[in-house]
Amino acid sequence: MRSAPADTGFSVPAARVDGLPRWVPDAARQYVAHTVTGLSIRAIARADGQAPSTICRRVRAIETRRDDPLVDEALADLASLASARSVPDPDLKDPTDMTAPFRSPLTDETTIAREARRILRRLCETDAVLAVAQDMDKAVVLRPGPEGEQTRTAVVDRRIAQAFAVKDWISCLRHGRFARYGITAAGKAALKRLIDEDRRRRHVPAIAEAATPFQAQHAVWGVAEITDDTGGRRKTRVNLAESPLAALARRKGADGRPFLSADLVQAGERLREDFERAQMGPRVGQNWDRFLTGGDRGGFLNDAGLAEGPREARARVSDALDDLGPGLADVVLRVCCFLEGLETAEKRLGWSARSGKVVLKIGLQRLLKHYEDRHGFVPALRV
Repeated sequence: MRSAPADTGFSVPAARVDGLPRWVPDAARQYVAHTVTGLSIRAIARADGQAPSTICRRVRAIETRRDDPLVDEALADLASLASARSVPDPDLKDPTDMTAPFRSPLTDETTIAREARRILRRLCETDAVLAVAQDMDKAVVLRPGPEGEQTRTAVVDRRIAQAFAVKDWISCLRHGRFARYGITAAGKAALKRLIDEDRRRRHVPAIAEAATPFQAQHAVWGVAEITDDTGGRRKTRVNLAESPLAALARRKGADGRPFLSADLVQAGERLREDFERAQMGPRVGQNWDRFLTGGDRGGFLNDAGLAEGPREARARVSDALDDLGPGLADVVLRVCCFLEGLETAEKRLGWSARSGKVVLKIGLQRLLKHYEDRHGFVPALRV
């Protein structure tokens, strides 16, 4: 890695100094600003409002990724672009005063996003890889067929593949004359974000959980059946990744079966449904009770004017937790109702690592028996 030059006192942000396209990640911008334009680590940190240690760590991380041929080619092009933009013109007071725009050798953000929708979809297919040859201007997406033959499913410009690599959407699986790349977790999250943007652009109604594309990229959508206020059942679109029970239900045990069966998950969701209906969560708004007069204090309850629905739900939650008892009730309440992860629950309860999973399963088994004995609860699906 290039040694840090002396502090020049230059206070312009790195994104303004190097003149790189907007799609380039901050880490790559800071790397080019340090190694090409000559800014020191401290100067970049002051300009970007970050700690020097953070800038140094990012620069080193980018340097280690230059073994990737696509990343190395992209950084070389960005360095050439930054060098061209860093040459001062005495007739111009500001580089933005140029009449003709300086075009990036790595194309524009709109083209990258359009190609990402097409290529990243193909890379999400089973065993699909992006093959890049050293002397070819194009990269191809290959997928193995049923008899082992390779099928070409998409072709993309090499410059677009370089942008994917810089943004960490793809990673090199095998080096050589024909390098092979696979999609990363960041690439899958970016694809989900782009798909959500397309859906909102087509004016498809979106639920509150998908208010922003960045929030939607962490969601796993599915359909669940819930009980409404009239006692009827209806289907609704839900985020399956919201509850820790959904993640545990996808895990496999030593026998190959799901760690949590469907009826145990439904019992936990039943408890959470009563918990939400009873409004037993922490208060997030202003508590006006202390401003009321003595005769009115306590009159504004959560279920005031709402018949007995919330009060009955509160009683069902209380009965279920009493039946579980200490220990089991603690972990079930934290995971099912407060949506805490098992690691967080174990730390707060002072338990040893990986012990909460077993206790949670025992608690859900007792919770299911409680609902079956006391309320005649019948799970919709048993496995």
